[in-house]
Amino acid sequence: MRGEWGEVPYPLTVGHEIVGHVREAGAAVTRHAIGDRVGVGCMVDSCRECDNCKAGYEQYCLTGNVGTYASVDRDGTVTQGGYSTHVVVDEDFVLRVPESIPHQAAAPLLCAGITTYSPLAHWKAGPGKRVAVVGMGGLGHMGVKLAVAMGAEVTVLSQTLSKKDDGLAFGAKHYYATSDPATFETLRNTFDLIINTVSAPIDMKAYLSLLALDGTLVSVGAPPEPLPVGVFTLFSNRRSFAGSSIGGIAETQEMLDFCAEHGIAPEVEVIGADEVNEAYERVMKSDVRYRFVIDVDSLR
Repeated sequence: MRGEWGEVPYPLTVGHEIVGHVREAGAAVTRHAIGDRVGVGCMVDSCRECDNCKAGYEQYCLTGNVGTYASVDRDGTVTQGGYSTHVVVDEDFVLRVPESIPHQAAAPLLCAGITTYSPLAHWKAGPGKRVAVVGMGGLGHMGVKLAVAMGAEVTVLSQTLSKKDDGLAFGAKHYYATSDPATFETLRNTFDLIINTVSAPIDMKAYLSLLALDGTLVSVGAPPEPLPVGVFTLFSNRRSFAGSSIGGIAETQEMLDFCAEHGIAPEVEVIGADEVNEAYERVMKSDVRYRFVIDVDSLR
């Protein structure tokens, strides 16, 4: 919103966690019908012709996917997001939202949910795997819930213990404060997978040292500053450092269905549109548990 990741084409309507109902449909639309309960996530188009798109990884489109807002669309216009009463989207980038997931809980799944689900699924979090989640914010708390539902043994690594009760209630087995240097000694060579959800610089050497043999640290948080990685830290235990974006459309639908099946939903606080600026400041202060959701009726 404020240009932390680069120049923004203001004025702009943001928002890429969108849930509602189909109001109108073009004559050629076959996948969705008027009245369907649907969602729109972080992208609204891709080239659909490159190897990645054909494999179902539209998020890694080799010519660049079209983001839901602040992207240049195929017709040259700038895309606009979901802090609005309506949004027009190609049917291939619209998702079916299971009825069992409330609207306000479904919306954050379309970014925070898929952003954590995709690496957990790709690196096969499950029974017998020791997974750590760095950060207990909007992404982190979803990472904990999803990894637990997949059957992994989950540890939360948070700066303080202020959210420990929440983390354990979400199913984590262990909770450590990263502000305590003893944490990194205690957990050295422990984890098969670490999901870093923090969008701020971290001590990469310290966190990589927590990986067991062939373990991987995956960053889904995106700090504007580079993250320096010491190669010798990777040599030890044959560790890997990776990044992961959102998921493709098929995987995002898989995530929604998984959440419906396992009763997984983010913790949300519903606000009106007139509270957005205050809410944003609270996000910057980590004063939200764990996602703000805007009630679009407040715009009408």
